[in-house]
Amino acid sequence: MHGYEMIQEIAERSGGAWKPSPGSVYPTLQLLEDEGLIASETEGGKKLFSLTEAGRAAADEGSDAPWEEASRGVDWEALSEIRTAGFGLMEAFGQVWKTGSKDQRDKALAVINEARKKLYLILADED
Repeated sequence: MHGYEMIQEIAERSGGAWKPSPGSVYPTLQLLEDEGLIASETEGGKKLFSLTEAGRAAADEGSDAPWEEASRGVDWEALSEIRTAGFGLMEAFGQVWKTGSKDQRDKALAVINEARKKLYLILADED
């Protein structure tokens, strides 16, 4: 399995709660290879990784898979609502930005900046 496939697999197994970045995955793979826990081979221009015997033994001794912990206790319905709201907001903002006049874009930017401030006020328990 190559690094990108691992990123996708972790995201899928965690139900989208955890999608590691390439900047964290590839250095980790290099470290695991340096420690003899995985081996790599290049095939079709891609670097494929597999567990060594030592790596398999270490995995068997380890705790729960990290994607199980990452998705434990997640309110999937609320997460879906948050994503829908966030994507909807950005879609509307993008439409105004692409098709609106300068005055409309300025107003849209003011709305976004005001919304950000109001969200932080919620955390501060202020009105």
